Amino acid sequence: MLSDENKFRIFTGNANPDLAREIASYLGTTVGDAVINRFNNGEIQVMINESVRGKDIFIVQPTCGPIVNDNVMELLIMADAFKRASARHITAVVPYYGYARQDRKARGREPITAKLMADLFETAGITRVVTIDLHAAQIQGFFNIPFDHMPGGPLLAEYIYDKNLKNVVVVSPDLGGVARARGFAEKLGAPLAIVDKRRSHPGVAEVMNLIGDVEGMMAIMVDDMVDTAGSLTEAAASLKKFGATDVYACCTHAVLTDPALERIANSSITELVVTNTIPLPPEKRHEKIKVLSVAPIFAETVLRIYNEWSVSQLYATYK
Repeated sequence: MLSDENKFRIFTGNANPDLAREIASYLGTTVGDAVINRFNNGEIQVMINESVRGKDIFIVQPTCGPIVNDNVMELLIMADAFKRASARHITAVVPYYGYARQDRKARGREPITAKLMADLFETAGITRVVTIDLHAAQIQGFFNIPFDHMPGGPLLAEYIYDKNLKNVVVVSPDLGGVARARGFAEKLGAPLAIVDKRRSHPGVAEVMNLIGDVEGMMAIMVDDMVDTAGSLTEAAASLKKFGATDVYACCTHAVLTDPALERIANSSITELVVTNTIPLPPEKRHEKIKVLSVAPIFAETVLRIYNEWSVSQLYATYK
């Protein structure tokens, strides 16, 4: 429970208000009174319609599509408004951390947008960040403020566990996701396999080999996000060729840009399990896609931050 509800408020931008309301409901409170509009020239207008002086503010705002830059600017402008209104602490609850895919210089003259976002957050007045399943865990080090990186794998693993699937093998769709897949496999008590693929250019991957054995087994692919679903569906087809009986996919963030839905519908994937870190509109829903809610994870994290309880104990709960 909250130690003093009068000093605690949750606000949201336009990116995922349903998730914000779900988090607030879990905590027995409501979303704060704020209006985010557009001026005639497209600039963002933020109006906070209640006093926030001396309060701990939690802004729920994934920096996702369909208009990524608008959602980023809403978060920054809201933080600036709370800072100037004398809020005590401003925590950005960012279920999906955008601009994370450029987290290093892979070639000359490339930006590091994940670091740029961190700088913008701090400049706007944000004093803490909470997120789930970063594209690259080292992004935490780009911040000079407290950063809570929650795991999404256990929520997905629990869903798969409850399905009582037999003869399961967990598969990492690339070498970079091995640590995530290993934790998932440990949760299920299943063996691990790794897809070895090569990228000719962004969004296009070719499966070269499989490390491990999937023949006669149900393969569970685990990744942090699904965007165009090209790599995911290609890996699923390869797993079937290697002898997998069924292929499930678990991805925390359902970016799902075109032609992802068509690819998933026509793929050998039995079910794609995602979370609601990014809202899934009706046109992106499909009978193969199952959406789980991350509201309890974020609500418990917010509760512990506000009451100054250990967040790492919650990590242990979800690992």
